[in-house]
Amino acid sequence: MTALLATTITALWAQGAAADSFRCGTRLVSDGDSIDKVAALCGPPTDIQRREILQRPVRWYRGRPYYTSYELVPIPIEYWTYNLGPNKLMRRLKFEDGLLVDVETLSHGYYSELDD
Repeated sequence: MTALLATTITALWAQGAAADSFRCGTRLVSDGDSIDKVAALCGPPTDIQRREILQRPVRWYRGRPYYTSYELVPIPIEYWTYNLGPNKLMRRLKFEDGLLVDVETLSHGYYSELDD
């Protein structure tokens, strides 16, 4: 009974941690973390891609969106790719306006020419 309970708790904990999170060694970053925090915990990424999207400002009132103007506001987007080597899967982190919003698992990493 105790082993079953421990297994169940471990499975539930793993499911919660898996939702858009990334483990850097013994540290964990997850949705809502800032670019500065991720850089401090995980170090510099292998690659950074920068873009902008245009959005209309929106305010929420009683659960409904109200657009405050028709003017589009640029929102900075950054994609950070971490190459963890050929024995691990690469990760791509998406930041919107400086906050982590998505963690994507890619294919296996590779050896970099700079690692030699």
